[in-house]
Amino acid sequence: MFERPATGEKTILVHLKFASGHEGDLNEFRVLANSSGADVLDVVTGSKDRPDPKYFIGRGKADELRERVQALQAELVLFDHALSPSQERNLEKLLQCRVIDRTGLILDIFAQRARTYEGKLQVELAQLQHLSTRLVRGWTHLERQKGGIGLRGPGETQLETDRRLLRQRIKTINARLTKVKKQRQQSRRARSKAEVPTVSLVGYTNAGKSSLFNKMASSGVHVADQLFATLDPTLRKVEVLQFGHAVLVDTVGFIRELPHDLVNAFRATLEETQMADLLLHVIDVSDEDRHGRRAVVDEVLDEIGAHDVPQLLVYNKIDCINAEPRIEFNDEGKPARVWVSAKTGRGLKYLFQAIATLLTERSIHCSVKLAPSEGQLHAKLYRLGAILQESYDEHGNIILEIKIPYRLYQQWF
Repeated sequence: MFERPATGEKTILVHLKFASGHEGDLNEFRVLANSSGADVLDVVTGSKDRPDPKYFIGRGKADELRERVQALQAELVLFDHALSPSQERNLEKLLQCRVIDRTGLILDIFAQRARTYEGKLQVELAQLQHLSTRLVRGWTHLERQKGGIGLRGPGETQLETDRRLLRQRIKTINARLTKVKKQRQQSRRARSKAEVPTVSLVGYTNAGKSSLFNKMASSGVHVADQLFATLDPTLRKVEVLQFGHAVLVDTVGFIRELPHDLVNAFRATLEETQMADLLLHVIDVSDEDRHGRRAVVDEVLDEIGAHDVPQLLVYNKIDCINAEPRIEFNDEGKPARVWVSAKTGRGLKYLFQAIATLLTERSIHCSVKLAPSEGQLHAKLYRLGAILQESYDEHGNIILEIKIPYRLYQQWF
C-alpha cells in the first residue's frame, strides 16, 4: 500500500447515471463537497448499466479518472455513490490518492458540525460503525500471522487488535448514549405530566427549519445557507395563541441516501421526532425537486417509526417565488398546508393558527369508568392532572371526566 497524504482538499467529483434511473442531484453533490471544505477541481460524469464490481465506474472510466488526477494533482476523489470497501481499496491503488464515497463525505460533514457532547458521540459512533467494515484497507500487510524464529507473537494480528479496540469503543459510546436516552425520556415524561405537547420541525437539509425555528421561538440558533448547518437538536418553549404552551424542537435535516449508520447513531435524537405530537414538515417551495425531497423525508420518517405522527406541511421561502401567505385545508376541513417565509416572518400567524387547531384536536375530553383494581391507571391520570371530575357508582367503580392527549388515550385505553 502507498503512503496516504496527510491532506486532501484538492478534489475531483465522480457522478454516474445508471440505467436503473437511480441518479443523484449533481448540484446537491457539489454543495455537499463544498460544505466539507473541498476545493473542487473537476467533475467526471458518465453513464453505465450497472456498477463495476472492481472499480464501480469500469476500467476505461477509471483510467480516464487516473489521468485527470495526475494532470490536476488532485489529492482526493469523491464519489456520489456508496462504494464497497474493496472498490475503495482498488480505486486508491489505481489512482494513488484518497477515495471517499457519499457516506464517508456525509459523515465528515457531520463530524465538522457536531457541537454538543451528545452530537459528537453520535457522529463518532456512526464513523466507527462505517470504519469497522473498512479496517482491512490500512492493514493488508498484517492480515496473516507469521511464524518462524523471532516472528512468533501473542497470537493476535494488528487487524484483530484494531477490531477489538473498535468494538470496545463502540460499546462505550452506546452505553453513554443509553444514558442520554434515559435523560431525554425523563424530560419527555415531565412535559407529558405538565400536558405540554411537542412540535417537531422536520425536513430536507437547508429547507429553512432553523430560520423558521428562530422566528417562531425568538431564538438565536445558528443559521447558514449550507447543508447540515443544524446537527444538534434544540428545544424551546413557545406560546401558541388559543391553545397554550408547546415545546418546539429543531432537528437535523434529512438527505437522499442518508447513511444507515447515521440513522442508527442518531436514534436517541430522532426519538424527539418519533414521540412528537405534531410534525412541521418544512419544504423549500422554491426548490424544483421539492416533491422528490418531500418523499425522501417521508421515507426517513417511516424508517424511524414516525410515519403515524400527524404532519402539517409548511411551504417555506415564499418570498423567493412571490407567493402569498395562506392556509390550505384538506377534505376534512383540517389545516394541511401553510405558506410562510421564515426570512420575512410573513405567514407566521397562519402557522400558529394551524398548530393550535391541530393540537386542540389531539386532545380528547371524555368520561371513563375504572374498576377498583385499576388504581395504577387512576394514579397516572391524577399525576398528569387529566382528571376534571371524579365520582363513584354503587359497585365501587370510579367514574372520571378527563381531558388527555389523544396519544396517551390510545396508549392507556
